[in-house]
This record gives sequence, C-alpha cells and structure tokens, in this order.
Amino acid sequence: MSAPDQKDVLHRYLRQGREVVRWKLEGLGEYDARRPLTPTGTNLLGLVKHLAIIESDYFGEVFGRPFAEAAGWLEDHTEPDADMWATAAESREDVLGLYARAAEHSDATITELDLDAPGRVPHWPADRAEVTLGHVLVHVATETHRHAGHADICRELVDGTVGLRADAPNLGGLDAARRQGHRARLEREARRAAGMA
Repeated sequence: MSAPDQKDVLHRYLRQGREVVRWKLEGLGEYDARRPLTPTGTNLLGLVKHLAIIESDYFGEVFGRPFAEAAGWLEDHTEPDADMWATAAESREDVLGLYARAAEHSDATITELDLDAPGRVPHWPADRAEVTLGHVLVHVATETHRHAGHADICRELVDGTVGLRADAPNLGGLDAARRQGHRARLEREARRAAGMA
C-alpha cells in the first residue's frame, strides 16, 4: 500500500471514531450527557472534550501548528482530569463545537503533511518524543476508538443505545429481548464458574 493510501486509511479510521463519539450524545439531555457513569467519573461530554484537547495537541503543537483555541490548554488547567468533564458553564454546543474545530485543524495538518513528516511530543519520554505524522495518526485514531468504546458502554448504561451508528448496533442481530436473555445466560455461567450456582 502506498503512503498516500495508508494516510487515507488511517484518516478514515480517525473520522469514523469521531462520528461514533459524537453520535453517542445524540438525543440525550444535559444531565445524561454529563453525569459520571463509572466510579472514575467517565462521562460522555467529557470524553468529547478530552478528544478535542488530544487532537488539538497532537495535530497542532506536536507539528508546530498550534490550534489557537487550545494551545497550552493542559498546562493552563492544572486540575487533574480537567479535560475529562465539562463545567456547567460549558455548553454541549461549546464542547461539540470545539471538537469540530479541533478536528478541522487536525484534518488540515493530516492533509498538508506527509506521513513521514517529523514532530515532537514534548510530554513523552525523550527516547520516544520524536514522531512522524503516521505515528501520531495511529496514536490518535487508537485513542479515539478507545474512547468511542468507553462512550458506547456509557451510553448503554444511560438508555441501552449501543453500536457503531444508529443503523449498526454491532450486536450480531440481537434485539433487546434476546440481549436480556443473553445477559441472563452469561450471569448464570459466571456464577457456575465461580461456584456460586
């Protein structure tokens, strides 16, 4: 596969991950978009905010192309995990807009640079800090899909909505009733394996 083809494939995976993450917020009220759904506080709008900051850093600062809205964001927000949740003053539209603009900036970097274009990740260990656009594309696409998985689980906890897209639930055709039966079977098997049944 040629380098331009590789870049197109990697970029497509990144764009698909973005679509999944954004879709997970569709149809939710403010509370459900923001509320912590895991013991660590993982929440849907926070995942989007985190990915906006990640993209703006990796496709901005790393390649000497700072994204003005988020340049130095992590240094300016010293509270742990400030990028993983939205304050009441930050509207959903603000966060989604930031993500869209960060993605647009990232897309310009990806389009304009070759896969072997050099960059430097200042917060990585010195022996790994020197990177290429290809390396960063893999890193950010992987990070995006990792968080898309988190978003999928969070959304399922809110209202049972699952899948890659509204038209692709990715569950082998199991409807809601069959999923409940499947879950009950898994619970029975877990209990039997643990000697609890």
